[in-house]
Amino acid sequence: MTKFGFDLQAVDGAARTGVIHTPRGDIRTPAFMPVGTAATVKAMLPESVRATGADILLGNTYHLMLRPTAERIAHLGGLHKFMNWERPILTDSGGFQVMSLAALRKLTEEGVRFSSHIDGSKHLLSPERSMEIQKLLGSDIVMCFDECPALPATDAEVAKSMALSMRWAQRSRDAFGDRPGHALFGIMQGGVTKDLREESAKALTAIGFDGYAVGGLAVGEGQEAMFGVLDYAPGMLPADKPRYLMGVGKPDDIVGAVERGIDMMDCVLPSRSGRTGQAWTHRGQVNIKNARHMDDPRPLDEGCGCPCCSNYSRAYLHHVFKSGEIIASMLLTWHNLHYYQLLMQGLRDAIAHGRLAGFVAEFHAQRAQGDIEPI
Repeated sequence: MTKFGFDLQAVDGAARTGVIHTPRGDIRTPAFMPVGTAATVKAMLPESVRATGADILLGNTYHLMLRPTAERIAHLGGLHKFMNWERPILTDSGGFQVMSLAALRKLTEEGVRFSSHIDGSKHLLSPERSMEIQKLLGSDIVMCFDECPALPATDAEVAKSMALSMRWAQRSRDAFGDRPGHALFGIMQGGVTKDLREESAKALTAIGFDGYAVGGLAVGEGQEAMFGVLDYAPGMLPADKPRYLMGVGKPDDIVGAVERGIDMMDCVLPSRSGRTGQAWTHRGQVNIKNARHMDDPRPLDEGCGCPCCSNYSRAYLHHVFKSGEIIASMLLTWHNLHYYQLLMQGLRDAIAHGRLAGFVAEFHAQRAQGDIEPI
């Protein structure tokens, strides 16, 4: 069996490119992971997601434990078979979702007791239960259970939360056990405070994980503060392990994170934007709802080779979106995911050839031009 491992192939400044090896296939880094929260990337077939260039998908412990349940998925052959995706899957621990339930949850040292947003049923999600659920799902990359406090928060609140997350990280490591071919990632916390981030990094490194996530960002602190943390946080983590920034993000967030040493990212944005009429292009964001597109015969993004841009006009996309047709979500999501994977390939190539600075400069220059003018 292929072991889980990370092969770092090239660096350019703080940026890195390499390959994560798993029994289910290689993951080229920097990697963007489309989000399949409930065992599906919305509006996409699995083979279509793969065709965009995605090497790995993300699934969600919280949502899958509630419906259809991890036990049912295991009985049906595991998450890969269940959703017809045979390549690697990373599952988050459910911590972020239960922390966002606010009045529906109670946090203790044991874990989080909460009421289902679906039917009100009572549940306990602990480090041990999170590991059990992710094992039942058959996840290739498992995330340890943590608390993610919303920002802004006081230093005392962030410190208390971080310390709890580190205790839960040890319990997650103990409960995960020895699972050849599967990986467990620890999650750094500490808000925007450098000393707390360093303390968290040291605690996680002492426990020992197969990869490390920078958690607790993209939760309301803004891009400037996020980049401020990323200027130092990745360098606190082992250089020979993958570094994952959770829940990011917009294309310029991704480029900035890669510049600062991040290897993996995920976000619902490409698919969510597609369902709301928003498209991401090399010149920035396009709102297909706008009347300016009504008579425009041109593709969404000049030079894009995705099925949406190859076969359909802006006028058609405007029409089907305004008409409420399902194909609008399908085409716009396909394009967005294609664009994101094209961006990742561009970043990988630029790092490999030592020309990341030029690539980033061109990326920002194109976006500064804005969308093409109507004909």
